Amino acid sequence: MFLYKNLKFILLLIMSTLTTVPVLAFDPHSVAIPDEAVVQKLYLNISVDFGKKTISGKAQWTIKKSADADAIHFDTKNLTINRVTIDEIENPWKFSWGKDDEILGHELIIPLKSNTTVVTIYYSTTPESAACQWLDQSQTAGKKLPFLFTQCQAILGRTLFPCQDSPGIRFTYEADVKVPVEMMALMSAENPTEKNNTGIYHFRMTNPIPSYLMALSVGDIKFQSIGDRTGVYAEPSMLEKSAYEFADMQKMLEAAEKLYGPYRWGKYDVLVLPPSFPFGGMENPRLTFATPTILAGDRSLVSLVSHELAHSWSGNLVTNANWNDFWLNEGFTVYFERRITEALYGKDFADMEAYLGMEDLKETLKDFEKTPDATHLKLKLDGKDPDDGMNSIAYEKGYALLLLIEKTIGRDALDNFLRKYFDSHAFQVMTTEKFISYIQKDLFSQFPGAEEKIKLNDWIFKPGLPANCPVIASEKFNEVDREFQKWMDGASPKSLRTANWFTQQWLNFIDKLPAKISIERMTELDTIFKFSSTGNAEIADAWFLQSLINNYSPAYIYMEKFLIEVGRRKFLMPLYKEMMKSTAGKELAMKIYKQARPNYHFVARQSVDELLNWKDGL
Repeated sequence: MFLYKNLKFILLLIMSTLTTVPVLAFDPHSVAIPDEAVVQKLYLNISVDFGKKTISGKAQWTIKKSADADAIHFDTKNLTINRVTIDEIENPWKFSWGKDDEILGHELIIPLKSNTTVVTIYYSTTPESAACQWLDQSQTAGKKLPFLFTQCQAILGRTLFPCQDSPGIRFTYEADVKVPVEMMALMSAENPTEKNNTGIYHFRMTNPIPSYLMALSVGDIKFQSIGDRTGVYAEPSMLEKSAYEFADMQKMLEAAEKLYGPYRWGKYDVLVLPPSFPFGGMENPRLTFATPTILAGDRSLVSLVSHELAHSWSGNLVTNANWNDFWLNEGFTVYFERRITEALYGKDFADMEAYLGMEDLKETLKDFEKTPDATHLKLKLDGKDPDDGMNSIAYEKGYALLLLIEKTIGRDALDNFLRKYFDSHAFQVMTTEKFISYIQKDLFSQFPGAEEKIKLNDWIFKPGLPANCPVIASEKFNEVDREFQKWMDGASPKSLRTANWFTQQWLNFIDKLPAKISIERMTELDTIFKFSSTGNAEIADAWFLQSLINNYSPAYIYMEKFLIEVGRRKFLMPLYKEMMKSTAGKELAMKIYKQARPNYHFVARQSVDELLNWKDGL
């Protein structure tokens, strides 16, 4: 009887693991059917081949399935699938291909037995795998060794490894990665701090993450500690400069925890990548990837680090269920970022960032005048590349909504709500509709009339900026206004009081320049302030845009060098867009892009290709 009862209990326990599958939101950008079969844990064993520009090995998935599920569906794109096995003993197994879509890739279908819990896929990437950016030694700072980094957001994880490539599906992972012995490998996981003599590195991520937060980088990399839980990785020649720029990382982490609760990822490190990285930063857990364009030398651009750190709560901890809910990741993160920078650098600094963000949002809204639905916070990206929705709408309109809530109910009340929100939904996903229900119940119910004042649905489901959008002002920019007016009235640049200006103030000054300025006056500014040759990428980009608008050709040689070396999409798009407005500008754009394109990541190439209607240089 004892044996029978225990055997029955064990059988029931096994059946419960087979039939209890989480109910997840439908994701139009993944072929996964998670309510039938869903991944839970990954063991990745791969080798990195710089000669062939491929990654090959196996992805072994521990899965959970419903009792009647007969297959599991994986997202793949530009991968070679060599063979499939099932069970821990890796019995050879069959697979088939399903839907093939230009955006989504090729559906991999693996049939399952009733008791299948492990599926192993032997595969390799191809040179067309868009997540991987392979750089030769000439494209690095050290010029000695090649470099690899990956970028999986939004749906490029499927080009790095076969996965269920939806932000709503989370898994833990371990990995063994073999690289050339003179290089070090890093992942979005527990990382080494120095090279070993085998070239084999083991990684572990014990918190469940979605596929877009998988990350790998390989190169000549060194580490320097910043604090007991923070540090920076970079190429050796960039390490000292990077450590100086990020000296406040530990303070940022502590300020963030005071606001919204404990940091749950162990360590927080930053890897400074070569300049072809297409974004400012990527919030890979435990290891933010960052562009070197934020190394201004005066720590004035560190808000990018506070933004990626804030993602450790909004995005990494509580994740948008699919990319239509992207604002839940980014709007919250921008609000959190500015609270961190305010705590460390004061309200004036945070106000400048908010003002510039709002100006950027207004320009973006103009770009979507003919497609107003694209300016909703809740997006409709079905059938589109979700990268199309990654613009300042989610970031700055989302921030403005949270700022309005703060001003309506008070900062303390919003802080208490957000802290509870992150804690109660940790390592879970969130839809826009679920968030609306949650905030109505847990916050607005305590403040009668607040919801009517805020008009949440107008912000989320309607275009543009609602009439109750908060007005954002900056005293530091009032200083810029006074000095700019002096210059407009004929004062020499030498006489302007600019000695203690932040980067943000210079950006505000340059943005104010009118569309018709004489070459003499542009030359005067450039001679005194050295805009064309500045090492500050933000200032350089703003100045190059004004140079194009005003036909200030002496800046073009510097702009060409900038566009060839820097692959950050934020900088590329405004300059190429402005060049495309004239015949001479188009010729210049094509000339520069032909040289620059091989240095850009797929994400940047895709955007510029479309803008320039690029077809093999034609």
